Amino acid sequence: MTTPMLRIDDLRAGYGRAEVLHGISLEASPGGVVTVIGPNGAGKSTLLNTLMGVIPSRGVLQFDGHDVGSLPLEERVMLGMALVPEKRELFGSMPVEDNLLLGGYRQMRLRNRLWRQRLDDVYALFPRLAERRMQLAGTLSGGERQMLAVGRALMSRPRLLMLDEPSLGLAPLVVRDIFRTIESLRQTGVTILLVEQNARAALEVADHGYVLEMGEIALQGAAQELAGDSRVIDTYLGAAAKKAPAEAEPS
Repeated sequence: MTTPMLRIDDLRAGYGRAEVLHGISLEASPGGVVTVIGPNGAGKSTLLNTLMGVIPSRGVLQFDGHDVGSLPLEERVMLGMALVPEKRELFGSMPVEDNLLLGGYRQMRLRNRLWRQRLDDVYALFPRLAERRMQLAGTLSGGERQMLAVGRALMSRPRLLMLDEPSLGLAPLVVRDIFRTIESLRQTGVTILLVEQNARAALEVADHGYVLEMGEIALQGAAQELAGDSRVIDTYLGAAAKKAPAEAEPS
């Protein structure tokens, strides 16, 4: 049986005395794409920050079979965990390429002499970044900033890539490009944990999905099954998804 790349069980976390996550259990298989969907305030970003060690937690938190719950953020990064935060958190006064090179810190620490060659892989994935390589990050468009944030994370050659609301604030065409990129990353073998409000797009690209509501897992299952669940359709996909089959029938 394959060891999950990520396994959490009865995970509890929050801010001070306010518990936000109430016993979360979740798994992500190596090379798979898992999505967590849910409304604002459900605890999705808190979950990712907890996994990275930004927020202390209780419960089981395993990465590739090893307990990492007590490890600081820096050690989790060195093990191969990477987070692309909702706010991107780029260095706006630095060029695109310098932002990417900073992302190679893990590979540099691992004494990988060829770590700079990772730039070629990122530029192949995001040709627009290659065109903007000397442009200040702060002058990029929203879509380009998201590409840079993902590219910077990929510079570390992560084994687990966590994405927090990658489509937030982006135009529909840009959102489509971002999700195409997520789909293409599947081919590289990296495990992806995708937190997203755009439930339709997230379930289309994921293998497995979890619905997080009020800090608890309300539903889980294969992504295709969740996309057909009446509760998910009514709450997250809209009435149009439910009516689509009937509209296809001849009148």
